[in-house]
Formats: sequence, structure tokens, C-alpha cells
Amino acid sequence: MRQDHARGQLDLLLLCVLTDGPAHGYAVISRLRAASDGVFDLPEGTVYPALHRLEGTGLVVSQWQDGGERRRRVYEITTAGNRALAAKRAQWRSFARGVQSVLAGAT
Repeated sequence: MRQDHARGQLDLLLLCVLTDGPAHGYAVISRLRAASDGVFDLPEGTVYPALHRLEGTGLVVSQWQDGGERRRRVYEITTAGNRALAAKRAQWRSFARGVQSVLAGAT
């Protein structure tokens, strides 16, 4: 159930968990897993490329942070990312309403 449910909505999910504040990649994965009660337990190989893509489009910025055992890249949502998140949320709500309507009418 994990990765296939996130396909197509990964940007929405990642931007949403970054609204809790800056985080390194593993923390983003952990937040997503916790917020979804384990439904979205995505591998690093899925999340990191998506974070890099979001950074390339200006929706996320990152910087290297020293501390602890090693350097980590910390990601943060931008103003443009917050605007995109609002639009993606509206699109998702519209889509979900449509699906719910179809399911309610199905026999």
C-alpha cells in the first residue's frame, strides 16, 4: 500500500510536512510516516529525488547543516512552496469530493 498511494501526490505530501519547519530528508520521511499513521512509509530513493525536484522548481530551499555525527541537507518550504501547497490542497479537496460522490452513488 505504501508508495503506490503516494504516487501523484508526493509533492503535496512533502510540502505539507515541511510546513512543520525545516527538516533533513530522514526527518521528512519520519514526519510523513507519523502523520499518516504509517500509511506513507516511503523509501529514501523516492523522497530525496522529489525534494531535489521541488528545490529545482523553487518550492523548497536547502542548506547544509553541520552538527551531530555528520553534515545533513536541511529542506525548508519557500513562499512559492506555500502558495503551491495551497493550490495543491484545493485540487486535492476537489478531487476527493468527486471520488466521494462517485463512491456514494456506487452500488
